[in-house]
Amino acid sequence: MENVKVRIGDQVFNTNKSLLSKECEYFRALYRSGMIECHQEEIHVKNLKAQGFVIMLSVARGERPILNRSEILEAIECAAFFQAKHLARHLQDLLNSDNCFVMYQGSSTYGLWRLREISAQFIRNMYRSLQEDLRNLPQELIEHVESLEPCEFVAVGSHSTCTAEELPLAATRTVCYLNEDEEDWKVLTALPIEASTSLAGLAVMDNQLYVVGGVHGVDMTVVDASFCYDVVSNTWSFLPGPRQPRYNFTLTGTEGCLYAIGGESAKKTMSSVEIYNAATKEWTSASPLPRPVAGVACAVAMSRIFVCLWKPMETNEIYEYVPKQDGWVLVSTLRKNQSYGHCLVAHRDNLYIIRNGPREDFLRCLMDCFNITTGQWTSMQGHYSNSKGALFTSVVRGDSVFTLNRTMTLEYLIAGNMWKPCKQMKGFPRNGSVWTFLLKIPKDRKEEITS
Repeated sequence: MENVKVRIGDQVFNTNKSLLSKECEYFRALYRSGMIECHQEEIHVKNLKAQGFVIMLSVARGERPILNRSEILEAIECAAFFQAKHLARHLQDLLNSDNCFVMYQGSSTYGLWRLREISAQFIRNMYRSLQEDLRNLPQELIEHVESLEPCEFVAVGSHSTCTAEELPLAATRTVCYLNEDEEDWKVLTALPIEASTSLAGLAVMDNQLYVVGGVHGVDMTVVDASFCYDVVSNTWSFLPGPRQPRYNFTLTGTEGCLYAIGGESAKKTMSSVEIYNAATKEWTSASPLPRPVAGVACAVAMSRIFVCLWKPMETNEIYEYVPKQDGWVLVSTLRKNQSYGHCLVAHRDNLYIIRNGPREDFLRCLMDCFNITTGQWTSMQGHYSNSKGALFTSVVRGDSVFTLNRTMTLEYLIAGNMWKPCKQMKGFPRNGSVWTFLLKIPKDRKEEITS
């Protein structure tokens, strides 16, 4: 491993060429160029602050530093100058309502375009809360945010497959979105007749909806067909199903890959995990869960996949999937009594475990918060009503959490150590289990059709 010194300002950093080439397109191009700098023991970088380089090296080592406003600006400048993709991705993970304007302006100034678009979309999603501060930005940046469409709260009920003859009787086989201005549900698209959302895996990744597997018929036959819905083109396409047919499993997506986690096959609970690469359209096997589990609680926080495994009646274990190791690592354990059911919700670098309380509190939810940065647990204040499993459908948008059941959609504001109810809208008129997620829907796709 060939060492090299990098001088930035009056500071000199001892590092190695392979690390720099791996992290930065700037150094990768430099060392491929054959220029005289390739053979120098020290490379001098001008017009850049050292703190950004320090942050870049820490991210390269696998650290995930939390940054203040000035550090964010220096990291943005460094990521843009060196074309450091991992640092740029880390900045995206840090985006929140406290730093979104710094991210947006900084990335616009230095040309970190992916971060710019994600920051602008974040601000648009929280427009009601942030519009006063938005006025302080240059007019060009304001207009760009206001030209975007916010992500919509979307829901679909639990439906089996149907035949063409049955289709006229299956009018509720639709994916719907909540029009928040009218406080009513509108039809987005109909499910393909071969698609099942009954005990299937559903996930949104890169603004596309994936429906994988599921069951049909009273004998719960596994559905082989899987589908992807492109909201922009308003089209459904087939995709290959997992190698191991499964149902009642968890599907989640991040970094261009879908993860099919656990579930059942032939009425047997499994621990197996498979990964679907959206670019290659192939499934590969991954390290199995520590034990078999169906319908596992799962969330993605800071681009990291976490699951919560419950050992009745009191033990909740948080595991993280580490791609570099292809393994599940025990992160923390929570021991508190509960009666049944739990859900995992991610907001910033916090994981919220939502579970039904023990004994007389079984109709109310208790929450505990685990911070993945500090490793600390916090008990949330109060009890939360969980009528018909509403909280188990929680979806986070910005600093809000959307939950729903047949009677109402309730928006919470995550504020400190509480979820505060802030808006109530129409419920989703479907029987059975409901899947919820977020999609960005183009303006010309919004048909005013009531569900």
